[in-house]
Parts: sequence; C-alpha cells; structure tokens
Amino acid sequence: MTQNKGKALIIGAGIAGLSSAYYLLEKGWSVEILEQNDLSNNCSYGNAGMIVPSHFTPLAAPGVVAQGIRWMFDSKSPFYVKPSLNADLFSWGIKFLKHSNQKHVDRSASAIRDLNLASSALYNEMAAKEEFNFELKQNGILMLYKTEKVREEETELAHKAISLGLSVDILDEKGIQGLEPNIRMDVIGGINYKCDGHMNPMKLMKQMISYLKNNGVIFHTHHKVTGFETSERMIKAVIANDKKFTADCFVMTGGSFLPELAQKAGIKIQLMPGKGYSFMHTPENPDNILNHAALLLEARVAVTPMNRQIRFGGTMELASHHDKINMKRVEGIVRSIPQYLPDFQMHYKKESEIWFGYRPCAPDGLPYLGQSSQLKNLIIAGGGGMMGLSLGPIFGKTVSELANDQKPSVDINIFNPERFN
Repeated sequence: MTQNKGKALIIGAGIAGLSSAYYLLEKGWSVEILEQNDLSNNCSYGNAGMIVPSHFTPLAAPGVVAQGIRWMFDSKSPFYVKPSLNADLFSWGIKFLKHSNQKHVDRSASAIRDLNLASSALYNEMAAKEEFNFELKQNGILMLYKTEKVREEETELAHKAISLGLSVDILDEKGIQGLEPNIRMDVIGGINYKCDGHMNPMKLMKQMISYLKNNGVIFHTHHKVTGFETSERMIKAVIANDKKFTADCFVMTGGSFLPELAQKAGIKIQLMPGKGYSFMHTPENPDNILNHAALLLEARVAVTPMNRQIRFGGTMELASHHDKINMKRVEGIVRSIPQYLPDFQMHYKKESEIWFGYRPCAPDGLPYLGQSSQLKNLIIAGGGGMMGLSLGPIFGKTVSELANDQKPSVDINIFNPERFN
C-alpha cells in the first residue's frame, strides 16, 4: 500500500472505526465508512467511558470460571451465560477454559498494559485539540471493596500492577474517603489506579464524527455489508445495499458483529457478545459530586461522573444478539449502589431509562488487531471487550501504521486477528 495516498474503506463506525479514520486521515488517506445503523447509538456511546491501563489481566483468568458458575444461579448477579446448543458458544467456551490460567495472564499482561498506556497518551493528544472537549480526566479510577477476601485479591493485583510500572496507591477506608470528600463511602478500602482516567463517551463519539465529516470523511449509514469480492488474496470490493465499494485498503471493525462480517470474507474470528447495561443518575443533592470514576468490585458495577450526572453500568450476559432488557440484572446494579455509596438512594429504573450494548469478547480475552494474512489489503481491529473505548485511539493509530507499511508503535503480535484459524 502506498504511503500518504490512497482510499481506505472502513466497516463500522464505533470507536475503532472512527479512530482508524482519524489516523488514516492524518496520513493523507481519503476515507469512507460503512455503518449498518445510523450514527446515534452503538456500544461506544453508552459504556462507562473508562481508560484502563489497570485492566492488564485478560477476561480469561484463573478463578473466573468458578465465580461465573456461582453467579449463574443468581438472577441479579453480574454475570450470566445463557444455556444454548449454539456451536459457536460451545467452541468459544472450550477456548475460554483453555486460556483461563496463570500462564496466559502472565504472557498477556505486558502487551495489554502497553496497548492501554499508548492509547491513553493518544487521548491526551486528541483532547488538546480545540475541536475536542469530551470531559477527559486522567485522575485515576478507584477499585472499591467491602470484604477482606477482595481486599487480599486486589492488593495482590495492585502489587503486580506496580511491578509492571503502573502508578498505584493502596488505600484504607480513610484514604479512600479523603479522595471523595463529597460522598460517603461504605467500604473497607480501595486501590487508586492513578494511571487510569475517564471521559464522556457520548461527547467523544459526536465530536469525532463531526471532526471527520468536517475533514472530508464520507459516511454511508444504514449500509450493511452483504459480501466481498476477492481475487489473488486481495479484496476488490465490498458489497452493501447492492452497491460495490472499492478501495486500496479495507479496515474491518464491526464490534460484536465482527465474526459474521469476517465470515463473509472467508475469515474465522471468534467472539461472543457480552451484553451490558447502563443508566444515568442525577444526584438529589447537587453537592454529592464524585471526583473519580470507580468500580464497585464485589458488585462488578462501574461508576463514572459525567458533568453533573453519574453513569452506572454493569453485568455481562454472554448470549447471541437480542433486544430484550433483563430488568433483574438492572435491579442487581441498582440495589448494589447504596451498599457502597449510601448517599445515592436509588429508585428502580424504567426499561425506557436503560441503555444496553454488546462488548465483543474473544475467548482468550485479548483484542484482534493486525493485518490479515489471507487478504493482504485487509486490516482487522476489534474484540476489545471491556477495554473497547480505552483502546480506540491505539487501534486507529495501529491501523494507520499498517496501512502505511510502518512498524506498529506497540507490539501487536499477541493480538493476531487470525490466531484461532
């Protein structure tokens, strides 16, 4: 592919697709984006908006399976796998079991850390531009716990983070309360991952779309890809809405729909959609302002301040795509919040107040990022799981580097998108 010129066609307008357009544009490419929906809602809009170098442990880790089995018998628990005869789920589950060991965690930690740290630095660069104001705060995320068992586990993990060079403070109840003087904390302590940050994802996405449009990127919404024309290990055209779209470089994102998209191009990618819920809350007392984003660990609930509101989110439902909102899972989130933050006496939410989206989860908990070996002009970027928004910019920069035949600025070998072929 020729450096600094050519046409790139990106499939998917989530954070990975928009970031790819952003960095390709920076290198002089003309860019078009195909999106099967409109631009008003996808998984990048309603998530917790967290930047997480702290998440260096992949989803496939020791103890996850046993904990998941226990949670499956609680209708309000944070985790659920819908029983199914689905062959894809069975294959995914076998690979997940295979990777849920300490060797996999140790092998993956540095690579995940480096990817997140690089992306965090790119967010800082983006936020410095006058076109962007997405409430970026790089002031850390608090991991809050109420039990001694979780304190022990998180303290051990914090020491591992410190050994990886991350900036971390281990705090008792008084230390945590000192960081949040406006909110009562009913916890026994917590970890402050000072390397982390948060933002308003809705503002980020809208501003990125506006920036890209203003700089010549063409969006084709309501264009679902139905096929690929290939020849001599190259994509010649993408077919959507009975039209053919040609380009020099093709970028496949697609979020949780990445497997079916890849299959149309003859590539096997394994993902399961991990459904999550979120909702906004306006504190009754406007003085109850949170300074930091937080994770309520035992409950697996994310808490993110966004202007004068707070976004609460959680749960992981592994199942095929469906539009049904499981209000029992939402009830589990609502009930857990005042157990940690007693100033927030929550009311039960209406279904119309709930947002849901799908985290694209690979069976080894690692993203898919790299050049296809089967189709030489195809780059794949997706499968970020719970790190999707955090990894957006580095996905995009890596795509641009690969398109320009440059060595990626971070090591992506472990994220080979065809590693399960």
